[in-house]
Amino acid sequence: MAKFENDLVKGSVAKQLILFSLPVLISNLIQTLYSVADMIIVGQFCGAASMSGVNIGSQVTFLITNMVFGLSVGATVLIGQYLGANDRKAIKETIGTLFTSLFLLAVILTVLMLVLQNPLLRLIRTPQESYAEAQRYFFVTTLGNIFIFGYNALSAVMRGLGDSKNPLIFVSIACVVNILLDLLLVAVFKMGALGAAIATVFSQAVSMILCIVYLKKNNFIFDFSLESLKVHRKRLEMILKIGIPSSIQNVATSASFLFLTALVNTIGYEASAAVGAVGKLNGFAILPAAAMSTSVSAMAAQNLGASRIDRAKKTTAVGMLISVGISLLIFAFVSFFPDLCMRVFTSELPVIEDGIQYIQSFKFDYLVVPFVFCLNGLFIGAGHTTVSLINGMISSILFRIPASYIFGMALDMGLVGVGLGAPVASGVSLICGICFYISGRWKKQVIL
Repeated sequence: MAKFENDLVKGSVAKQLILFSLPVLISNLIQTLYSVADMIIVGQFCGAASMSGVNIGSQVTFLITNMVFGLSVGATVLIGQYLGANDRKAIKETIGTLFTSLFLLAVILTVLMLVLQNPLLRLIRTPQESYAEAQRYFFVTTLGNIFIFGYNALSAVMRGLGDSKNPLIFVSIACVVNILLDLLLVAVFKMGALGAAIATVFSQAVSMILCIVYLKKNNFIFDFSLESLKVHRKRLEMILKIGIPSSIQNVATSASFLFLTALVNTIGYEASAAVGAVGKLNGFAILPAAAMSTSVSAMAAQNLGASRIDRAKKTTAVGMLISVGISLLIFAFVSFFPDLCMRVFTSELPVIEDGIQYIQSFKFDYLVVPFVFCLNGLFIGAGHTTVSLINGMISSILFRIPASYIFGMALDMGLVGVGLGAPVASGVSLICGICFYISGRWKKQVIL
């Protein structure tokens, strides 16, 4: 077993979960700093129009990133279960299939998104004041799709093998590069959203290259040779079977927030900047729950592969307890210091006031998502990604979008009403997840 492989079917569940989730949490925290650093530095040195441009451009590219992450989840689950069953041939074939298929997908989507760039920006009603900035950010980050896809694929493989520490090291280095380039291109050379986009893409490339170099030098099961980079039909079918539902769910969630962006864009570019800032803040707030979900998924996959249902259930319960405790602290901080949260991003009073309105209702989402994320982690680890898909589609499409529109526009509650859509959708998702867990159908083997 290579030194970055980790057996998660033995020992204390709580200890294993904490030790695995902490690097994931810190790694996700640092990755979030990519976009947050962009927003803070652009907001402080270039103003609300550039903030709005970064928000809109990143929302569109984030939709693509979420699609890739969903597909990568399929590989993480497969590799985890194959590792639990000690099937190393299947692990190697799964890795080769993932890398090859995501490379081809990256090329296709890059071309497609460049062609659809302007129609998409017009579709979401990008304010005229921030259109040029959004266009520049979108164009550059789209060209960097190959690095986004590559790093997500490598991280997914390493998590499946039980390693959450080394991806943290690589993304930490990349984050430092990103912030330094942001300060140079945005603060010094005043390049606005364009400078932020260049910094983000370059730092992601650094992260991916470092990861590949490390793996090649440390007895990685996959050799990165051209002969190994091929698609195995059976493995691709399994990756897609597990990954597509997760991918569709992620895209649906991103699309629902993209709809909220379009809704807020009709109010004005200052409201767009405010919601963008809160969105970056939200990226931090849900990190503990997201990291715990990833950890529960990886541990559940290995334990279910080894037929340890008892440990999978205990993993989920412990994960919920930890993430709920952290989320309560975050909820309290946002409730007492909303003004401070907004001033980190900008000193423009209209943007701060709009952001405080939005936070008032959106913050209740932090009390619900820990339960939703941990349950989804268990279901995904068991291979039941279709359940997560249906649950996500119901909450995102059938509830988040209508609730935001009804409360925000129809009932004329403004940004407070738009923000209510998130906790309403998460509440529905939690109810659906509890029902499936109680049914016990998640215990049925899907992969092995």
